[in-house]
Amino acid sequence: MGSVTRLLGEICDEVDGVIRTGPFGSQLHESDYRPEGVPVVMPKDIIDGKVSAAAIAKIGEEDVARLVQHKLRKGDIVYGRRGDIGRRALITDREMGWLCGTGCLRISLGATVLDPAFLYYYLGQPRVISLISNQAIGATMPNLNTSIIRNIPIFYPPLSEQRKIASILSAYDDLIENNNRRIKILEGMAQAIYKEWFVNFYFPGHKKVKMVKSKLGMIPAGWEVKTLGDVCHILMGQSPKSEFYNTIGDGLPFHQGVTDFGRRFPTHSTYCTVENRIAEKGDILLSVRAPVGRINVANTKLVIGRGLSAVRHREDLQSYLYYQLKTIFTKEDSMGSGSIFKAVTKEDMHGIKLLVPNRGLDKSFDVLAMPIDSQVENLSIKNENLRKTRDLLLPKLISGEIALS
Repeated sequence: MGSVTRLLGEICDEVDGVIRTGPFGSQLHESDYRPEGVPVVMPKDIIDGKVSAAAIAKIGEEDVARLVQHKLRKGDIVYGRRGDIGRRALITDREMGWLCGTGCLRISLGATVLDPAFLYYYLGQPRVISLISNQAIGATMPNLNTSIIRNIPIFYPPLSEQRKIASILSAYDDLIENNNRRIKILEGMAQAIYKEWFVNFYFPGHKKVKMVKSKLGMIPAGWEVKTLGDVCHILMGQSPKSEFYNTIGDGLPFHQGVTDFGRRFPTHSTYCTVENRIAEKGDILLSVRAPVGRINVANTKLVIGRGLSAVRHREDLQSYLYYQLKTIFTKEDSMGSGSIFKAVTKEDMHGIKLLVPNRGLDKSFDVLAMPIDSQVENLSIKNENLRKTRDLLLPKLISGEIALS
């Protein structure tokens, strides 16, 4: 049997599978979330094709029991149905028993017709994402439904070939994941130095310095407490009208907020032809709503939407500022107001208190951290190239243009 094309919904019905949206907001409220419990996968938790548990919401067993139809199984695909079209994750052993949350779709088809990993990669192809995006409902915040997903045409070879293709592509993901581990180690090194100097106050020469009271508690004598507005230039984002967005690549990359946050740098699937609010390369991007306090760095000139602010240190101490903000916003939504979701204003941003050391310790830290950050950026660029190569391979492997052998 050669390759065939069928609608995803047809395959789902044949294997008695499931294509279902997560629970609606009326079924799962913010008050249901607990510090401990069963994780609930939301679109914001899907990062680089995997489920991040860093800030994942959790619910108790009683709520899991009433939402049992949304439980995830190994091989399921969780697909974000709001915002960034194409965001998806393949469920592994780790996430078995977790829940598909509000704002996501669950695709559960077993492995008798479509290999789950093959389907995961297939749905990530730019042409497939474009096809889905063109059918999404809503101009400002695109939304998907089960009908749109069921009508995706799937061109697939026999199961044995699907598995070979998935194995080839997963080798690229293994390299990417290895680089991500290295990035995590490097960032941990810089964060540890920051904490030792500016949180524990074991900086060079600390034994000779007395501690005094301040608005941030006890700090070394000679250090100051200033505001983010005193120390930095702050630009608040403002989203242009929807007609100025496109997905082709014309104009500048557009970064709305948490919908396209990567691990360290933004991911770009949408572009903007209006140069409305511009962040320059190297600016720190801080989300100001839903949630507040997610941080990454502009790796190119880009337009920022209303969910973001761009921050630059007046003395260009960006590495020092990055790790200071990461320390302040260790927990998301630690500041802000709002009944449905947290948000902060321009005034709130300007009023964030920062610790400013004397004797140029911030500059000394920046000198130490900049080479580390440079390595992080180089590894991130390598990962982007690996992703592009992987995505170019898939259609060529399916069509036979590149032999599986």
